[in-house]
Order: sequence, then C-alpha cells, then structure tokens
Amino acid sequence: MKNQQKTSIQREMAALEAGLCRRVPGARLTVTPLPAVSEIQLALLGADYPQHLLSADQVQDLMESPPYWAFCWASGQVLARYILDNPVMVRGKMVIDFGCGSGIAGLAARRAGASQVFGVDLDATALRVTQLNAAINDLEIECETAIEHCGVNLAECVLLVADVFYDRDNLPLLSHFLQTFCLVVVADSRVTQQALSGVTHVGRYESHTVPDLDESKSFNSVGIYLSNIG
Repeated sequence: MKNQQKTSIQREMAALEAGLCRRVPGARLTVTPLPAVSEIQLALLGADYPQHLLSADQVQDLMESPPYWAFCWASGQVLARYILDNPVMVRGKMVIDFGCGSGIAGLAARRAGASQVFGVDLDATALRVTQLNAAINDLEIECETAIEHCGVNLAECVLLVADVFYDRDNLPLLSHFLQTFCLVVVADSRVTQQALSGVTHVGRYESHTVPDLDESKSFNSVGIYLSNIG
C-alpha cells in the first residue's frame, strides 16, 4: 500500500472515529481481522469501547439507530465466507451488495473475482465506510444509495442480501428481487426458511458479531438461501 493511500485511510478513519465518538464517547475505530473471513479486514468499533460509561440516553439512541457499519454482523461474515468458498457464483459477474453496511459481502465478492461490485445503502456513512474498507483491502467497490442508481442491467447481476428480511416490512422486496436478478443470495439469522418464499435453504453456519455483542446464541446461527436452485 502506497504512503499516500495509507495517509488517506488514516485521515478517513480519524474523521469517522470522531463522528462515532459523539455517539459512543471513548470509542475507537480499529482495523480488525475477522475470525471467519481471514482474507478481509474491516474498520470496526474497537472491542474495548466503554459500554459501562454510556448514559441511558446514549444507550437508547444506539438501540434506536445503531451504527450498523461499525460492526461486522454474523450474517455478513457467513455470507462473505460462503462467497469466498463458492467463488463461481460471482466470478466475472456484476454484484450488488444490498444494505451493505461495512461492505463485507461486497468485498468478498470482489476478492472472489466479481467483475464489478456495487455497495448499496441508504446510510451515507455506511457508504463512506464501505469505500474505506475497500481501500484497506486494496479492492474496488462503487457505492450508491439505491439499486436503480447502479446503471447496469440488473438481470445480469447477482444480489447479496444479509440481515434485511428479519424486518418483516422488507419481505415484499424478496419477490421483486427474485424476478429481477439472475441470482439472489440471502443470509439471515432471524428468519426461517418458511418466511422466505422462493428461495432454497442451502446451509446453516455459526458465527458472531465483531466486536462481540454477546447476543442471543440463536442470532449466531445464520442460514444461507439461494434462488434458482433445482
């Protein structure tokens, strides 16, 4: 990595950390290796953030509007691992990482040989972090706030979706995605196979959020679902 790129990464991490500290006093943003995806590192909230110093209002604010991008969630890790272990799904193809958060799934697709990857998220900070994480891993990802802004033939794209359908309000999107994309890959720890009509359950994998939030063990078990099986 060139010195100029290192300096740019350090400056962006400092700016993002300053914003994070306004919500989580004493928080640090650190480049963190992932236990399930050793090929990729992410800029994440340091595991030593002072939870015990947060006020009730700060805790409430984080619960209502968490900085999703500051964590690598179990479903994202599992999806990234699945892509890297099955690169033929994305190799040479255009990929959209929907609700990209930290960008972990899109980064895995790029590492696995995708020709072009878009990170899509409504959160502008998440898109900044996705670009930062791409730079950290010396990969290229384009970022947009909506799928329709990607400017590509969606019928030729693979769509990656992690931790979106646990919100039942988002379930109607699935049928639209299945009609639109050549392949849809879903990872989620909070929905059952029965809730996801039109996809096939292909496996269940264990992981955990980084930094570890000591969540319910049920959230550490992530299902992978694919369209166009059989």
